[in-house]
Amino acid sequence: MTQLYPLLMQPDFDPRPWGTLDLSAVYPNHKFSERIGEAWLTGDKCVVSNGPFAKRTLADLSQEFGAEFVGTAARDPQRFPLLVKFLFPEEKLSVQVHPDNETAQRFGEPWGKTECWYIAHARPGAQIALGLKPGVRRAQFEQAIHESRADELLNWVNVYQGEMIYMAAGTVHTLGPGSVIVETQQQSDTTYRLYDYGRPRPLHLERGLDSIKERTAAGKVIRPAPVSIHRGRSRQSSMIAAPHFAVDLFELKEPHVFSTADSSGKTSVQILVAVEGCGVVEVQGRDPVTLAKGDAVVLPAAVQNFTVRPQWTVEFLKSCVPGNRVPEPATRM
Repeated sequence: MTQLYPLLMQPDFDPRPWGTLDLSAVYPNHKFSERIGEAWLTGDKCVVSNGPFAKRTLADLSQEFGAEFVGTAARDPQRFPLLVKFLFPEEKLSVQVHPDNETAQRFGEPWGKTECWYIAHARPGAQIALGLKPGVRRAQFEQAIHESRADELLNWVNVYQGEMIYMAAGTVHTLGPGSVIVETQQQSDTTYRLYDYGRPRPLHLERGLDSIKERTAAGKVIRPAPVSIHRGRSRQSSMIAAPHFAVDLFELKEPHVFSTADSSGKTSVQILVAVEGCGVVEVQGRDPVTLAKGDAVVLPAAVQNFTVRPQWTVEFLKSCVPGNRVPEPATRM
């Protein structure tokens, strides 16, 4: 029997100039004296808060346990595959781009950064910038950056609670204020800042411009209808299936059993992030772990099966690495 068990992660709150002091939509019991932009849940340096591995990082555990921890579907058996975090934009983020794997490796990075955004909350009028306006070329955008009008050439779209956005590597993008995002991405922090609304932070124009793709598969994910489970008392929604990650939304009112293996027979570490309610994560022979709003629980691949038992009701995202080859998702603007 593996010594691995369900890991409750300690959020790592990251100050950003575009963040907020008020994280009550997710963390009502936390108070902050500086503006928080992100709460990292499964970064390499994120720390376990329960059990024998308390205070150890995901990077450390991935190195020690390899595929037993991250699973056989992971690209690198010695590295935790997915970074999940909350974003709390109260002002516009920098206009930025992430490289794809090939471009990142040309710059000496281990891999690129493709991501997806689940819109957990959205005020009326909340927007994101999703690529360049139709017909805008890279050279035009570069000129607009130098003329401090890059914002004018972005493709701004309204977002609504419950939507999933696919952000393919190479897509110019930014977030506007008014939403709370759960971001799932390749385990990479490679971001090239192209334009920052006058903030005194460095830009990365050479690498950023080299990473831009004028057309990508980015957009709002076209999803199948939710599936009823447990005689209609609970629901499962496939939010996105993509080459680097798969994310499902579960709304449980009855206990549900999960596996760390998929139809391919390969295994993956599973990441649960609660967005509403509360539940308990159970693995036979291990101490149960509470999963409440804002919490992340990591299920190592070797645990094989686990149960989520709602306390009345729990709504959570489950992220993993797909074992089968998956194309980019169908999207719309």
